Amino acid sequence: MTAMSDERAPLEQPRPKAVRTIAYFITGFPLHLAQFVLTVVLLGVGLATVVIWVGIPLLMFTTSMVRGFGDLERRYVRRMLDSPLPPVERAPAEGGVLRRWRYRLVDPTTWRDLGYVLAALPLSAVEFAVGLASIILLPMAIWVAPWIGWAHGSLALALLGPNRAKRLEAKAQRLQASRARGVDAAEAERRRIERDLHDGAQQRLVSVAMSLGRAKNKFDKDPEAVRELIAEAHTDAKLAVAELRDLARGIYPAVLGDRGLDAALSAQAAKSPIPVDVEVDVDPRPPAAVETTAYFIVGETLTNIAKHSGATEASVKVWRTDEKVVVEITDNGHGGAEIRPGGGLAGLADRAATIDGVVTVVSPEGGPTVIRADLPCAW
Repeated sequence: MTAMSDERAPLEQPRPKAVRTIAYFITGFPLHLAQFVLTVVLLGVGLATVVIWVGIPLLMFTTSMVRGFGDLERRYVRRMLDSPLPPVERAPAEGGVLRRWRYRLVDPTTWRDLGYVLAALPLSAVEFAVGLASIILLPMAIWVAPWIGWAHGSLALALLGPNRAKRLEAKAQRLQASRARGVDAAEAERRRIERDLHDGAQQRLVSVAMSLGRAKNKFDKDPEAVRELIAEAHTDAKLAVAELRDLARGIYPAVLGDRGLDAALSAQAAKSPIPVDVEVDVDPRPPAAVETTAYFIVGETLTNIAKHSGATEASVKVWRTDEKVVVEITDNGHGGAEIRPGGGLAGLADRAATIDGVVTVVSPEGGPTVIRADLPCAW
C-alpha cells in the first residue's frame, strides 16, 4: 500500500482485520498482565524503600522498564491492530544518572506510557474473553471483535501517540505540503488550459479572421469566392465554439453542476470501454470543490484503467461520512500500480491535496487494484 506520505495523512484508527484482532486479544492478555504486575510491584517496592536509598535504583529501573513497555506496545498495536502509531521521539538526556532519570520523570511520554500499562490490563481481560468467544462464534469474530479492536487502537493512539503539540505541528506541516502541491496542481492546470486555447480555439479564431479578411477584399470582385470564404469561416467558427465548449466542460462539467456526482460519474462510466459499476451516496450534497475533485479523480483513474491495467471490469463507490467524501475505484487488472513522482497517480494525489485530501493505493501484483481518495468536506 502506498500513500503520498504517512505524515500527510491524519492519525485516525482504522477498523482492524478480524484475525489479527483476535490474535491480539488472546496474546495481549498475558503480556499486559506481566507488564501490570511488574510495574505495580516494582513501583510499590521502590516507593516503600526510597527512604533507605534502595528504592531509588528500583524506581530508575521501573522508569526505564515502563518506557520500554510503551515502545513495545506501539510496535505491537501498530502491527496487530493496523494503528498509525508512529515511533515515539525521545530527546537524548545528558548528564549523570540522576539527571537523566529526572529528565525521564518530567517527560510526558513516560507518564502516558505508565497510564497505558495500567489501563491495558482490565481492558485486556475483557478482550481475552471476547477473543476466546470469537474463535467459536463467527458473528463475534466478524462484527464485535474488530470494533473492540478499533476502540483499543484509539485508546493506544490517544495515550501512546504524539501529544497535542506534536499533532498540531504535524497537521501544520501536512497543510503546508498540501498547499504547495495544490499550487503546483493549479499551475499545471493553468498551463494545460493555456495550451489548449493556443493550439485549438485560438487557431480556429485566427483562421476565421483571415477568411473574413480575404472575403472583405474580394467582396466586390469575386462574389463566388466570397461565398466560399464565408462558408469556410463559418465552419471554423463552429469548430472553435465546440472546442471552447469542450474546454469549459473539462474545467467544470455542466452535468456535475446541474445534477451532482451520481449523474456525472454515471456519464463517465458510460463512456468507459470496460464495464463500470457505479454506486454513489453523498447526501447531503458536498461542496463544489469536493465534487469537482472527486469527478476528475474518477475520470482520470478510469482512463488509466482502460489504458494500462488490463482490467475487464471496474467499480466506483462514492459515499459520504460526517466529515468527508470517500471515493473508491476498484479494478480486476494485473496490479502493480504505485504512486511515483511525476506519474499519473501522483497527479491524482496532487489534485486531492488542493482540498487537503489523501489518496491511497493498494495494488498487489496480480491485482486487484484499489484507489481510494479521502476528501474532507471542511478545510
